[in-house]
This record gives sequence, C-alpha cells and structure tokens, in this order.
Amino acid sequence: MSATGRSPCGLPRVGLGTAVQGPRPDPVRRAVLRAIELGYRHLDTAAHYATEGPIGEAAAEAVREGLVASRGDLFVTSKVWCADAHPDRVLPALRRTLSNLQMEYVDLYMIHWPVTMKAGRFTAPFTPEDFEPFDMRGVWEAMEECHRMGLAKSIGVCNFSCKKLETLLSFATIPPAVNQVEINPVWQQRKLREFCREKGIQLCAYSPLGAKGTHWGSDSVMDSGVLHEIAKSKGKTVAQVCLRWVYEQGDCLIVKSFDESRMKENLDIVGWELTEGERQRISKIPQRKINQGRRYVSEHGPYKSLEELWDGEI
Repeated sequence: MSATGRSPCGLPRVGLGTAVQGPRPDPVRRAVLRAIELGYRHLDTAAHYATEGPIGEAAAEAVREGLVASRGDLFVTSKVWCADAHPDRVLPALRRTLSNLQMEYVDLYMIHWPVTMKAGRFTAPFTPEDFEPFDMRGVWEAMEECHRMGLAKSIGVCNFSCKKLETLLSFATIPPAVNQVEINPVWQQRKLREFCREKGIQLCAYSPLGAKGTHWGSDSVMDSGVLHEIAKSKGKTVAQVCLRWVYEQGDCLIVKSFDESRMKENLDIVGWELTEGERQRISKIPQRKINQGRRYVSEHGPYKSLEELWDGEI
C-alpha cells in the first residue's frame, strides 16, 4: 500500500512527522516501524528533533522484516539546524545526520529556518546574543555541495517567504526542490503557493492540523466550527477534512501522530473530495499564522520584528 502517491518532484504526498517533545527513542522507533507497515514512505526528521537515530533503526528493521524491499523504497527528509547554518558547518552536520540515520544519503536535506545561531546553540531558551546574520548564499552553496556529493538527493528550505525564495533563486545553481512551511485551513498560504507553483517549488505542509497540544500550537484549526460542520456532513473527522483540503491544494503534508488509529485515519484522505461549496467555506476562514517564530526575533538580532522575519507576509 502506498501513502497516497508522490508529487512531481518525487516527494510522497503524505509523510510522518517525528518532532516529539523530549527524546523517546523506543516509542519513535516502534511508531515509525508501524507507520511503514501501514504504508507511510516519507519519514520527516531534523537534527533538532533528535529522532534521526530511531528513524534509522526503524528503516533498517523495516528492510530486514521485508516491509519494504530496500532503503530506496523510503523517502527520508532531514534538516540542518540554525546552529549549523554556517557555510563551513552544513556538510559536517549532514554527515552527523547520516551517521545517526545509518544511511548513505538522505532523499531531501533542508535548511530548517532562514536563521543562523552561534555554533553549539541547539536547545532553547535562546538569547539575543545567540543570533547571527544569515549568510543565505554561503549556506546554500554548502547545501548544493551536499547534493553534488550525492549525500542529499534533493535540497530544499523550510519557513522561507516569497521574498527570501526570490533572493535564493537569484543566485542558486540548484533551485530548492521543496519549501516546507505551515499550511492549514487557518493559514492557507495562497500567495506563497502561487509563487512556488510559478517557480516549480513543491510546498510541503507542516502542522496541517494546527499543532494542537504543542507548546507553540493552537486549537484554532481543530476547533473550527466550519470544519466541524463539513466533517459531520461528510461522515469524516475534522482532521481528515483538514488533510484533504491540503491534499487538494497539490501540497505534500506531514502528519504527526504515533497513535495507530490516527495514523490510519490520516491516510484515509483519498477516494473522496470536498465539494466546491465546502472549499469556498474553508477559503473564508479568518487567517492567522500559528507558528510565528517569535523566538527568532529580537531587537538586538538580525530579525528585529516578525515583519522582518516573514517579510511582511503574515
């Protein structure tokens, strides 16, 4: 069983997110293994999540158990953290990621945020002194080198605005394949989607359900009256309506649940669709970005306001 197909750039349309609160290697390993058994083929991690190790173990176990024929059947994404977003630290960071994963390559390697911190600053809280100017050109050249060496099959970015993407495209030899950003019915990213379609960049949605229950998330998506009414009329869950809406935009999406019934539920978004009237109702939901990245903003840092971080797009 396939997790609902792949995008034109080869990224599976539905991926399993693994950003968990606190290191819990065995639950992560077991959940990833079960997800692979259910049909997930895209595994999304990051150096900052500290879940690369158990994902690598689960992937190896999946091959041994015959759940997949080989490593090549899986699409593994990881991200370089802000403390390694320095031109001379990107390649060593990827080598550590590959060592953690026990893999020879990642399918997609991304810049986690358009932010640079002092080397070694991996855990919050962060202070204004931790932030340094982001050398986009130098960092991207290092990302391109990772790709040329075959250590990353594709390279991309996360949390980039239209303006930052435009800057990146002005000098990139290898354009980003993917921009992973927050997308959900409460933050629909219409402007960014149009820009990315024009430039051939695949959008990948994180927090498609609003990250309810996390320290930075919101219940505004899952508690939306409009979404509840649509879900009830279709005999679907609110989560399925949200995920189907993202799916119909042409975006890939990352879902994070280690509960088996929810993992199954999150795959059940094909074979049915929203009506035009339902899409219109969703399009009128008031918009508000949930993950605003406030911890990267400081009056003494490179980004002195949210407007500077997001280039006025929120």
